[in-house]
Amino acid sequence: MATRSVRIDESVYERIEAHKLEGETFSEAIERLIGGCSLLDFAGELSEAEADELRETIDDANEEYSEDLSEELGL
Repeated sequence: MATRSVRIDESVYERIEAHKLEGETFSEAIERLIGGCSLLDFAGELSEAEADELRETIDDANEEYSEDLSEELGL
């Protein structure tokens, strides 16, 4: 497996080290911390119509969640 050297700020190094599990390499810790994929991995996968429908579904769910939370908090 190829390796690379990267420069990171001391504060970033300390944060990774604090989240690193016992026996885990820094590469393994970083991979675990950043997760398996990004939403950017899906860029271009949906048609414009599908993307619009997904946005509307997400907006509706967010609105419903906000209403439920407001009721729960008595706002």
